[in-house]
Amino acid sequence: MVIRFTPRRAAALIGALLAGLLLVLTGCSTGAGLKGTSQTAPSPASTDPASPRVPGRANGLPAVPVGELPPQARDTLRLIDAGGPFRYRQDGTVFGNRERHLPAHPRGYYHEYTVPTPGSPDRGARRLVTGEGHETYYTDDHYRTFKAVLR
Repeated sequence: MVIRFTPRRAAALIGALLAGLLLVLTGCSTGAGLKGTSQTAPSPASTDPASPRVPGRANGLPAVPVGELPPQARDTLRLIDAGGPFRYRQDGTVFGNRERHLPAHPRGYYHEYTVPTPGSPDRGARRLVTGEGHETYYTDDHYRTFKAVLR
């Protein structure tokens, strides 16, 4: 059996292949293909009046009120809110979330900022990571663990 391709059939085949590729790439960019993650709606804030209000975007991460952050982290938050100026050239750069400790989002969603560590000869291990949804996360161990910052 010989299948002959006419220009119309070839165009239809190419269109179908491109549509399939687009579906695959779209699924990958939204994190739908990430192993071990689920795409569920964020959980509502706690209704227990005795517990601090934890936003759903904390996604199971421990939470910390702004007032309990180190003073240097609070200073960095003020700089972030003011748009700078920042001490380190890396501040404001894209955070890739390679460790996948934060909720999955497309590259460019998160940005990182240095939280100075007194006595450290370099940038140290403390960072604030912000998301486009106005969420903020704090790490004091160079991205091994995070806390959702309650603002």
